[in-house]
Amino acid sequence: MPDSATPPAFTLLCVDDEPNILSSLRRLFRPCGYRVLVAESGAQGLDILRSEPVDLVISDMRMPHMDGAQFLAAVRAEWPDVMRFLLTGYADMASAIEAINQGQIYRYMNKPWVDDDLLISVRQGLDARALQRDKERLEALTRQQNETLRELNESLEAKVQERTDELQKAHEQLKQSFFVAVKIFTSLIEMRHPITAGHSRRVAALARSIAQRMGLKGADLQNVFVAGLLHDIGKIGFSDALLSRAQRTLSDDERRIYQKHPVAAELILIGIDELSPIAQLVRHHHECYDGQGFPDGLWGDDIPLGARILLVANDYDGLQIGALSALRFKPEEALQAMEKARCVRYDPQVLDALRALVTAPPKPRPSEREVAVAALTPGMVLAREFAHRDGMPLLAAGQVLSARLIERMQDYEATQGGGLTVFIHG
Repeated sequence: MPDSATPPAFTLLCVDDEPNILSSLRRLFRPCGYRVLVAESGAQGLDILRSEPVDLVISDMRMPHMDGAQFLAAVRAEWPDVMRFLLTGYADMASAIEAINQGQIYRYMNKPWVDDDLLISVRQGLDARALQRDKERLEALTRQQNETLRELNESLEAKVQERTDELQKAHEQLKQSFFVAVKIFTSLIEMRHPITAGHSRRVAALARSIAQRMGLKGADLQNVFVAGLLHDIGKIGFSDALLSRAQRTLSDDERRIYQKHPVAAELILIGIDELSPIAQLVRHHHECYDGQGFPDGLWGDDIPLGARILLVANDYDGLQIGALSALRFKPEEALQAMEKARCVRYDPQVLDALRALVTAPPKPRPSEREVAVAALTPGMVLAREFAHRDGMPLLAAGQVLSARLIERMQDYEATQGGGLTVFIHG
């Protein structure tokens, strides 16, 4: 019997009037653990939706009686939470625009599709649906708790305090879940090629330290950190060959593709309200101080400070791992190379903060101890990230462990053959 903590498989509905296309889609998605339903017409697809729970719909554009635009518009009207994809073998922009306007589709892809691109796009769509579902659930919980608080008698101050504490705990749990989700998105690109492994996390940590040194606090500081984690998410559709090339060695055609990734990242992130200010920083993290950057050619203080910080942190790490130049620089060599572009590529104040930071004496590491997963107790706090063996983050550093969370960690340990340890503060 499956663990009750394991979420049910996602259900996909594929709609196309060509049986061979439906067979191909079924073969593509079934190894992913998805439940795949198929329909040979829009009407049949609507019948299935009325009787089956569906998470994501993939529809062909050109079908008899009811085309993809009409079908997706009907899906949007009756099941607005279902993610909607459009597949078409016709380079018909008018039809695509109609589908986008009527059905508000999540993604538009041409036939024949590239399997990996389609799998990644569907995974992103399902992740977005899961995040939205969790967000709505937590918002509903917050509204319910607020209503309960409103109805309490004023004399029950202790009860009010108890409920307030519960809300704070729920907020902290939401914050932890948010950061875990962000790190999972980060891992999607980091797992694509060895050169990208750990890059986004190092950039995020360095950008946050630079921002702190420059006086940023609160939400502004957090936004810089999250933008650092997500700054390369627009590269998710890059080929392995393009990912492996240093930026300064790209051909003209490759450079045109490369320069689209900040805008692609913004489009991925901007649909989530909480990520809107972060999406702006990601969009502009390749703008240069002299106005010669991309995608908008902003210059000087017109570039958001967080984006100027990200550029410095990104290039400092990129020079050392060979992502910016074909050569790999030592830390001091990277600083010297960046100094040559002071006031041209980089904000001089940000560059000064980087130099002060990386040349400062190292701070002592907070005390921590290694504990077997089997010996964990509620209230312990993770000092380091708890990750899958392949590097995928499962829990973020700073997570306070509850009894339920420890139980799930121990269940996971059993699937890995036991012997797992984690690092705990104190």
